[in-house]
Amino acid sequence: MVGKAEMGQLKAKLRGELIDRDAPNYEEACKVYNGMIHKRPLLIARCTDVADVIAAVNFGRENNLLVSIRGGGHNAGGLGICDDGLVIDLSRIRYTLVDPKAKTVRVGGGCTWGDVDHATHAFGLAVPAGIISTTGVGGLTLGGGLGHLTRKCGLTIDNLISADLVLADGRFLTASNKQNEDLFWAIRGGGGNFGVVTSLVFKAHPIHTVHGGPMFWTLDQAPEVMRWYREFITQAPEELNGFFAFLTVPPAPPFPEHLHNKKVCGVVWCYCGPEKKAAKVFKPARKLLTPVLDFVGPMPYPALQSMFDPLYPPGLQWYWKADFVNELNDEAIRLHVEHGSQLPSMHSTMHLYPVNGAVHRVSKKDTAWNYRDTTWAEVIVGVDPDPANNERLIDWARKYWEALHPYSAGGAYVNFMMEEGEDRVKATYRDSYDSLAVIKAKYDPNNFFRVNQNIKPKPTV
Repeated sequence: MVGKAEMGQLKAKLRGELIDRDAPNYEEACKVYNGMIHKRPLLIARCTDVADVIAAVNFGRENNLLVSIRGGGHNAGGLGICDDGLVIDLSRIRYTLVDPKAKTVRVGGGCTWGDVDHATHAFGLAVPAGIISTTGVGGLTLGGGLGHLTRKCGLTIDNLISADLVLADGRFLTASNKQNEDLFWAIRGGGGNFGVVTSLVFKAHPIHTVHGGPMFWTLDQAPEVMRWYREFITQAPEELNGFFAFLTVPPAPPFPEHLHNKKVCGVVWCYCGPEKKAAKVFKPARKLLTPVLDFVGPMPYPALQSMFDPLYPPGLQWYWKADFVNELNDEAIRLHVEHGSQLPSMHSTMHLYPVNGAVHRVSKKDTAWNYRDTTWAEVIVGVDPDPANNERLIDWARKYWEALHPYSAGGAYVNFMMEEGEDRVKATYRDSYDSLAVIKAKYDPNNFFRVNQNIKPKPTV
């Protein structure tokens, strides 16, 4: 039983803030990005430094509390928060340090990708990661890291140089190719199973201005666009990335009024190659069928990264379903069009993120991320501001996923998964799972860090 006395002891050890259920900001502090998640922890420790994290971990372990780790709070299943336990909130460990000569950046565990983009852009650099700038750095990285630069620069984990962690027993260590190599292998795709990541060091790439933005086509053109896209994106220059989507045109500028609230299909492009070649690179897409909207043009990379932030503010209701996909046959395309044309709300969407190019040049044995041989990461999300529509969102997403799952590769990108059970976790890690379970037993033998896509410890005999 954790009473006021014990809480006082933890509070005395923290430079940061300890929020309990009597605190005036408790309700606000419980919120995560997904408004569909409602959990009520006993305590929230807003840590300001590594010492705070160590104190919080030790307190949670000594008092037998369930513990969750929250960075950006974007996790699909709301796994940054827990009922009746302790939330270790990293949002105040927020700093960036760019080394322009070495082309690296050190990032605090509470940073968002917007923080990183802002810091690196000043030096003409970028780290490959995501498509929403408010996403937390730690969570996205530990799950793998897909985004606009995937085909050219690989996954975010392919650009991770090292990470500092606090383990379940309170120890602090660094994982890299030279220190605790087994742990470094595991955290590159294995999620938050192994410790609290307090800082990360990334390799950055000389990318400043890109040619990016959406192209939209009408729904009746979707079958032809998808058939073209499935061939084109696997053969395109690696400097070109584009994810396919079904979406509804937002009823606001800069979108033209005649397209407002229209359901369309589209590709959101990012070309990071030479500017003089951009027109030639995009010519096949523009020649295929005349897009009803073509917003592709030169822009700073952070502008593309934050383009969708206003459309997806924190607090919307989200329901996620996902799979990896090896190929899009004609029947799968037919089913995509059938379900993708029935988007239940303006915010709901389906994305196919390409997983090829630089990703395929890294062996699946080199990191815990096991789907190096796949072609796309598919995500189906029902999203809406109004909780009254949740049942409709969930029903649409589930039926869409059930129809397409037979055409999937089996598992899913861990960052797109909600709480779906052990079988789905094993399907996601495939033959990496047993190695991850052994490493989990070494660094977290009691499964202290279990509010995640959990890998159960499996000690060697």
